Amino acid sequence: MTVPEIEPRDIPADGYLLDVREQDEWLAGHAPKAVHIPLGQLQARVEELPAGQTVYVICRSGGRSAQAAAWLNHIGRDAVNVGGGMQSWSLGPIAMISETGRPPFVA
Repeated sequence: MTVPEIEPRDIPADGYLLDVREQDEWLAGHAPKAVHIPLGQLQARVEELPAGQTVYVICRSGGRSAQAAAWLNHIGRDAVNVGGGMQSWSLGPIAMISETGRPPFVA
C-alpha cells in the first residue's frame, strides 16, 4: 500500500498536523500547531483525531509517520505522510517551538 506524501512547506495553513514522535523529541522542538500523540499511543487515542479531515502525520524523518499514515488510511481515515519529517521541516523557513525554554531543535 502506497502512502500519500507531502512536503512540509505544502501542508495547508489550516491542515491538522499530527506529531507521532516520543515525548523527548516533542519537547525539544515541534511545529507550533501540531498535536502530539506518540505512535505507541495512536491506536488507543485515534478518536481524538478529527473525523472527515485530512491528517498530516509527521515524525523525525518520515518512517514512523508513514506507518501511522498507512494505519490511519487502513482504518478509513484520510492521512498523508510528511516527507522527511521534522528534519525536513527544520531546514525550511517554517516555525518551530520548544517546551524546554531553549531554542527548538530536532532530537
